[in-house]
Amino acid sequence: MMVSEITQGVKVSVETEYQPEYSSPSQLHYVFTYRITIENNSNFTVQLLRRHWHIHDANNIVREVEGEGVVGQQPVLEAGETHQYVSGCNLKSGIGKMYGTYTMERIMDGKTFEVKIPEFTMIVPFRQN
Repeated sequence: MMVSEITQGVKVSVETEYQPEYSSPSQLHYVFTYRITIENNSNFTVQLLRRHWHIHDANNIVREVEGEGVVGQQPVLEAGETHQYVSGCNLKSGIGKMYGTYTMERIMDGKTFEVKIPEFTMIVPFRQN
């Protein structure tokens, strides 16, 4: 399932996937990957400067992650361009959610603005016999 949100012409879409081969439920270690697609549908060239994540685990653990760029990059997107990357998250329970913001800069005038990252859930699929 994909979720998307558009802020000032910048569309952020997220798809998640549970990674059973990297998870160890007996040790309360659940790994998920998420693929982010950022589409610049505005008329301006923008650069992604920072990210700010809120990660909620079902057992009421909340973490915040903040830092420069995404996976070591601060991509510049011309009007009409797309940037995609994959990252991961580990949870102590088999269910959680994430959401956040990217800080973007409009190259033309240096104006910064926040782009919403839509809330998405991470749920371990139930095994069927």
